Amino acid sequence: QVQLVESGGGLVQAGGSLRLSCVASGRISRITTMGWYRQAPGKQRELVAAITSAGSTNYADSMSGRFSISRDNAKNAVYLQMNSLKPEDTAVYYCNADVAPPGSVYYAYWGQGTQVTVSS
Repeated sequence: QVQLVESGGGLVQAGGSLRLSCVASGRISRITTMGWYRQAPGKQRELVAAITSAGSTNYADSMSGRFSISRDNAKNAVYLQMNSLKPEDTAVYYCNADVAPPGSVYYAYWGQGTQVTVSS
């Protein structure tokens, strides 16, 4: 079984910063793409940022310049540094990873989410 556990969410004022962490554990052979998604109340889940095992990144247009994604392959971890936060960033942030257990194919796994609240 593979699990993704997020941490680092919380309450911050507009203009503040947060750093989210996600660590994958369990039966893991390889991880290709890891990323962060978010879902605000009444809205559909959307991509925030993604990163490949080689370090190539992709950001949603509204996040570029403020958010930065990184990963540590040795730790099976992915991070999201969020700066200049806005109230519009308030959402539950979910970690995502494409994971291949030993002797198996790749599956998409999701964390339970961590709440980020930005006050004005």
